[in-house]
Amino acid sequence: MTEHPTSHEGRQPLAARPQERTRPRAQAAGASPAPAGPPPKPQPQTQPQVHAAQLQAQDIAGTARREGDRLRFVGAATRRIARGIDLDEIVLGLCRATVPTFSDAILVYLRDPLPVGDERPISPFVLRLRRTDRLRLNADDADQGVAGAMPLLEAGIDPVPAPELCEVRSGGALSEVLRGVRPVFGDSAAARAALPELLGDGRSVPTGHRAILAPLRGRRRVIGAAVFLRRPDRPAFEPNDLLVAAQLATHTALGIDKAVLYGREAYIADELQRTMLPDSLPQPTGVRLASRYLPAAETARVGGDWYDAIPLPGSRVALVVGDVMGHSMTSAAIMGQLRTTAQTLAGLDLPPQEVLHHLDEQAQRLGTDRMATCLYAVYDPVSHRITIANAGHPPPILLHLGGRAEVLRVPPGAPIGVGGVDFEAVELDAPAGATLLLYTDGLVESRLRDVWTGIEQLRERLADTAQLTGPDHSPPLEALCDDVLDMLGPGDRDDDIALLAARFDGIAPSDVAYWFLEPEDAAPGRARRLARRALARWGLEELSDSVELLVSEVVTNAVRYAERPVTLRLLRTDVLRCEVGDDSPQLPRQRRARDTDEGGRGLFLVNRLARRWGATRLSTGKVVWFELPARA
Repeated sequence: MTEHPTSHEGRQPLAARPQERTRPRAQAAGASPAPAGPPPKPQPQTQPQVHAAQLQAQDIAGTARREGDRLRFVGAATRRIARGIDLDEIVLGLCRATVPTFSDAILVYLRDPLPVGDERPISPFVLRLRRTDRLRLNADDADQGVAGAMPLLEAGIDPVPAPELCEVRSGGALSEVLRGVRPVFGDSAAARAALPELLGDGRSVPTGHRAILAPLRGRRRVIGAAVFLRRPDRPAFEPNDLLVAAQLATHTALGIDKAVLYGREAYIADELQRTMLPDSLPQPTGVRLASRYLPAAETARVGGDWYDAIPLPGSRVALVVGDVMGHSMTSAAIMGQLRTTAQTLAGLDLPPQEVLHHLDEQAQRLGTDRMATCLYAVYDPVSHRITIANAGHPPPILLHLGGRAEVLRVPPGAPIGVGGVDFEAVELDAPAGATLLLYTDGLVESRLRDVWTGIEQLRERLADTAQLTGPDHSPPLEALCDDVLDMLGPGDRDDDIALLAARFDGIAPSDVAYWFLEPEDAAPGRARRLARRALARWGLEELSDSVELLVSEVVTNAVRYAERPVTLRLLRTDVLRCEVGDDSPQLPRQRRARDTDEGGRGLFLVNRLARRWGATRLSTGKVVWFELPARA
């Protein structure tokens, strides 16, 4: 059955197919074959078609190249921003990453103060410019009156004064842009309304410059804004550049959040360490003190090392250095408890070995594995002797006046917290002019050397330093501490370092007067006479009236409660110190006497006339003391 030609009128696409596909159908229908001959040559494309295809391919390749460049730039910039730890490093990282690669200048505003943690946002809030530099404008801009129109941060431009504060009002144009999170072009309606509010004083972007306004949003709230600018001679920002600005703003804001939290933790760590270490060292009679403390690293500001100097009765002083194992907040907390315990025990005037015994018991009460080393020494400037007990701590070094440095032979003992260990104390000479150095193992032990090698190096360093000052002089105490720390090399900071140096001046026997007084009614009168003779011998007769009055009052109180002889001691140094001891543990308390009272005014007089006074409870009783300026 033959097909009618009209039956294919509605199938035009098929008729447009190549002829070799229709030839079999024609032969099957009995049609004549096509004449033999060479196939027709393909028609060459026209020149305009070739040029358009090349342009299209070049455009696709250029777009891909630009996108690749953007991705590489964003990756490098975010890595540079992420390297910063503190606020300035992060802001500077953003500036160096974007100028001049992405923009010719950048303006960075941050909230002042920056919110920390879960603080509730406050509205309105203030933005502060981090730097006040200016964009260098050409003559045309100056003619248009925009020279110096806005403060900018740009490499190589000298800072000049500029407005730094901007108040973000709730519901204002700037507030809406910042709340919108996404960056906007500077010529958009939102940016044209927000930029003058941000820059202040009706200022705006200089004529011809392109800008992107990007909010800086942290984890919970907006923390600032950044403005990226390009000069007129550079290509304008593209829509994809908004994505770049958004990435830069996001990483910068997260980095600022991190820096603020790190700064807060560092501040807390510094405050914790400051409260756990002495604010300032005391100035006891007959000894000069200096100290140093270095944490193991900036990332571990709080450690378990501590030092202390505690004045004791009889012009003595307790010198303490300890080291709790670890560098965590737990170690610091244990250190604080042990230091407080040591101060309390020192106030009881216990022997050094007894102090370590009680510290050992306290460490065991704090829990298992609460280990610490400690060295406790008591210096007596009158006898020129020092008593030392050690609990697993590196031995102290004594630097003599002539330049000889020796490691003191002190029984090492077991660390605090082991339990069931007897501690032993030794009493050694402490000659005038000598310097005792107490330290933690961070000063002498590291990955590069063992502790005994470090101790020997420290001893040699001290001897060399003393040799430079001559045989008759001691090196300045503060300079000596600095020189000791200078011996640390680049790889020697594995642990915290606590350092306490004591220069022994002592008190000469000729400046000490000591008596025993029987607890009887005649004791105050005898005390007045003895004090008057000592002052005359020292050439301090002008203090006789005050000293006799105060000595009489203090001795009268002591005799009232004492059962054994009362001790009276006068010490002459840069001050005149009087100490009265008795066997009664009850400490005197100052009170206001009534008009009808016959007594109760003694301590009131002491408080009014003495420069300083105090009372200390001892295991054998108490000591009441007062000081007056020595005007020889």
